[in-house]
Amino acid sequence: MASTQISYIAENVQLPQLNREAVAAWIEAVAANHEKRVGALTYIFCDDEYILATNRQFLQHDYYTDIITFDYSNRRRISGDMVISLDTVRSNAEQFAKTYKSELLRVIIHGVLHLCGINDKGPGEREIMEQHENEALAIVPTNIFEV
Repeated sequence: MASTQISYIAENVQLPQLNREAVAAWIEAVAANHEKRVGALTYIFCDDEYILATNRQFLQHDYYTDIITFDYSNRRRISGDMVISLDTVRSNAEQFAKTYKSELLRVIIHGVLHLCGINDKGPGEREIMEQHENEALAIVPTNIFEV
């Protein structure tokens, strides 16, 4: 586990209260299920305005989203930056009648699954991504929110 480096940054929000060791173990388990190892990951938790600016600057998309994943992976070692709007996570949780915590975990692992090579934009890919998200959520450590 020494090779796993997960950084957490807050932009205009408070960092979510997460057990970082439990998060790292969970991400490593999910990556291993996809025959990947975990390298340097950075989670940038932000508000809607920050992710909108990021979306416009780097992807030329003019809309809000819950996560943007920048993939720096190299073969079997996943690495990347994941920008997560906590505002959108909260509104999606309300829209889909989920808890904020469960939606936050879904988005956290969604970025990891992208780094593992799973896409969600093409025909049928959204359902495949949801299946992998559900499998990952089924193995979340029970102490993930114990700080």
